[in-house]
Amino acid sequence: MNPELSIAFIGGGNMAAALISGLAGKFCPMGNIHVVEVNDTLRQSWAERGATVAAGPDEILSRCKVWVYAVKPQVMKEVAAATRPWLKDSLVISIAAGIRAADLARWLGAEGSAWPRIVRCMPNTPALIGQGITGLAALDGVGQDDRALAESVLKAVGETVWVERESDLDGVTALSGSGPAYVFLFLEALVEGGRAVGLDAGQSRALALATLAGATRLAASSSEPPEVLRERVTSKGGTTAAALDVLAQAGFRQTVVRAMQAAAHRAQEMGDEFGK
Repeated sequence: MNPELSIAFIGGGNMAAALISGLAGKFCPMGNIHVVEVNDTLRQSWAERGATVAAGPDEILSRCKVWVYAVKPQVMKEVAAATRPWLKDSLVISIAAGIRAADLARWLGAEGSAWPRIVRCMPNTPALIGQGITGLAALDGVGQDDRALAESVLKAVGETVWVERESDLDGVTALSGSGPAYVFLFLEALVEGGRAVGLDAGQSRALALATLAGATRLAASSSEPPEVLRERVTSKGGTTAAALDVLAQAGFRQTVVRAMQAAAHRAQEMGDEFGK
């Protein structure tokens, strides 16, 4: 734990809560965490946990070595303008979907110059239980020390993957950022399928959850690719083959790919829309 490190969270919602829970008492003391949150109830809850809080940007921000922007993309430009007067010598981390680092750097810069120390990240919701994965991209002005610091912050809630091109974060968004929703939809379908073949709701849910969790852990622990693992479960003319034939006829694989392409395209659109 680093008792000297101070971190500001601009926005204190769910993802900020996940990060703070992973950091407080392990990475830095809770008293070193400052939360700027407009919602009275959320702000009070952070105060009760030992963080310093404010309803809007204040002078405490200028003393924080790391700023984490955790606000909705449509308000990021406004929030950046409000916080800019307190930006002195801080590493800026953004977890706002779709907001490009170059745009944030421009909003935070002064007199035509861009703020160089920005790392843009795309975490996902399993971070809420410390099982997330985050894609990170850094501006050219971010040095190795800042990259290591940003990675340490995000590793508080799971794994991290760096991408060299910021545009690749649109793909990260489509895969891991939106991916939990695809998994939850498949989980819904498994439970519904269980009911269709005669199981009750409780049995279907227990079997579906354990199957997804177990298969994922098996794939993660194996050196073999998923297609090999799939083939090992599939006997010619057997039950699994019959099920996979239906999925293939329905274009399951191609549908997933098209869905991810749509998500990546929307992420790019959001960057265009909110980065003006």
